[in-house]
Amino acid sequence: MINTQKDTCPKGEFFMPKTIRSKILLITAIVTAALTTLTVSVCFSLFQTFLRQNQLQSAEYSLQVFSGNVSSAMENILNFNQWCCSNMDLARYLEAFQNKDHMPSISSADSGLRITALNAYDRLKEEYHNTYAHEYLTRVIISPDKGRCYLQISDTSAAGTAGDIDRLRQEDFFQNALDNDQYLWIGLMEDPLISVKDSLILPVIRPIQSPYGSRMVGWSYLSVSQNLFLDFLRNFPLEADSWLYIHLGNHTYQLKDSHLQKMISPEYQILSDLEGHAFNEKTIVNRIQTMDHRRRTMITCPLDQDGWSVSLILSEKAYQAQSHAYLALIAGIALMVCLIGMALYILLNRIINRPVQKILDKITAISQGDFSQDLSIEWQDELGRIGCGINQMSENVVTLMEKKVEDEKQKKDLEYQILQSQINPHFLYNTLNSIKWMATIQNATGIAEMTTALARLMKNVSKGTAAHITLKEELALVKDYFLIQKYRYGGNIALECQVKEQKLYQCLIHRFTLQPIIENAMFHGIEPKGCAGKIMIQAEILTAKAPPPIRRHESRDDKCACQSFMVDGASAAGRMEVSCEPSEDILQISITDNGVGMSQETIEKVLKGDTNTKADFFRHVGISNVNQRIQYDFGEEYGIRIKSSPGRYTTMIITLPCRFLENS
Repeated sequence: MINTQKDTCPKGEFFMPKTIRSKILLITAIVTAALTTLTVSVCFSLFQTFLRQNQLQSAEYSLQVFSGNVSSAMENILNFNQWCCSNMDLARYLEAFQNKDHMPSISSADSGLRITALNAYDRLKEEYHNTYAHEYLTRVIISPDKGRCYLQISDTSAAGTAGDIDRLRQEDFFQNALDNDQYLWIGLMEDPLISVKDSLILPVIRPIQSPYGSRMVGWSYLSVSQNLFLDFLRNFPLEADSWLYIHLGNHTYQLKDSHLQKMISPEYQILSDLEGHAFNEKTIVNRIQTMDHRRRTMITCPLDQDGWSVSLILSEKAYQAQSHAYLALIAGIALMVCLIGMALYILLNRIINRPVQKILDKITAISQGDFSQDLSIEWQDELGRIGCGINQMSENVVTLMEKKVEDEKQKKDLEYQILQSQINPHFLYNTLNSIKWMATIQNATGIAEMTTALARLMKNVSKGTAAHITLKEELALVKDYFLIQKYRYGGNIALECQVKEQKLYQCLIHRFTLQPIIENAMFHGIEPKGCAGKIMIQAEILTAKAPPPIRRHESRDDKCACQSFMVDGASAAGRMEVSCEPSEDILQISITDNGVGMSQETIEKVLKGDTNTKADFFRHVGISNVNQRIQYDFGEEYGIRIKSSPGRYTTMIITLPCRFLENS
């Protein structure tokens, strides 16, 4: 019975499951876990990067919109201030009112100055209203360098006084701003010219040069309201944990409760620059640490004005809220990968495990003696080819078993035929011995020789139980058998044995290998010819380097090459020769007679044992039985092959392994 299970695990698979189903489950679980981990890691990393980039992009866009609006409005205000510093009407006014503290009356000699002042004021007011950002200008003052008579446009109803100019000139920032070549941004401050401190302004002070030289004839003062920043921040998307800063020169302001609050010192520390994270090359992204030691990201966008910029510390709560949404999406992706893994396991179980189980069941059935074919295991894939091979193996096993049974039956029949052919050898031997002495007494030497040969033949039969005997013993049997037949045919046949080396006498062959062939040569070859004939037995050794192909039978016509024979005497008495040549592999013995020959059909019948003729001495122990015995013991590459030319000769060639008796 075939054992289909093994208790030991192959090397390298000690920790592996023993069943394919468990291996599929384990591999699927590992692959699914690996894919899930990889997918979740990649998705989380990509989503995190995407969220950061999206948050940065959104914040940068909002800051760019704010900075663009503020820069545009401030640029418009600065252009208005530049006009004030270069307008001829205002320059004539400033030249005319140098060292004057009051406006001349209508009746005075300088009454014409009033017209100059009115023209300058009208022109200033006109340009003021043409400036679209004038709503952020809370006050405009054009004053001569020396004198207290000035032009003013204000959004307040309170009228200005000469003392306003004096207070303005006394401010710390005034002279510094006036002497600076560029705009000096002194930051947001309370308006020094009004008593109500409800809003902050950004003072802009520039000198006005004479159109006819580089001499300063006056100055301009513009107070820019903080609404310039607050109006554009009104709809700015600012989270609760997000902070916005406006940098004006060396001053920083934080947006709190819709107001700008000046920062004495920064509430964060810049740790590093994050290069390559911004979409605009002018935008700066920093990694900062807040006062509560939290790491945050800050993005800064510059404005068109020198030293102006706006910064935003990104919200972590908004990022976390979006992260939760993406984590839910990642969990869904992981669940989908797990479902795909389960589907893959079910599919692999259907494609691999079930067919393998059916094949295993079939192998188990074969081990229990069921060799029937199962067409359901022959699929259109590699497993189907295995199933087809199993069915073919079952069929071959059945065929082999049937052949084995048939061979055993033939072997038993052969043994029975040999047993039938044997008579009581001891009784026959004693009887023949008595006949021999009677013939000797009566001086009948022929009868004595014949009975002696027959007695020796029977003695060899009675004592022989071994399947193989030496060539010497087989030749002795042939000699006794031939002596009996020679008297039968009147001495018209002869036997000659030639052995070139003495050691060849110890070559082993089957018992009664040569006798049936010689008997066939006499009865079916020479006797039907009706005249004297001869038989030649020639043995030779073939080397293993060039063994001749074993052909079951071979018939040649009259023109074929054949062995020539030596004929002794005019009576053409038959002569048998046995010549043996040493070799190391194959012993070949050829038995040739010059009888009637055989046709192709007869050769096939002789080898198959289909002839109805019976041997004269050993019944049913014919050529086919000799051939079968050789092939049973040594294989189908050995045996008997026949050459024949009808009317001329027949040669039977026996091939055997060259084996010697151990004690030879």
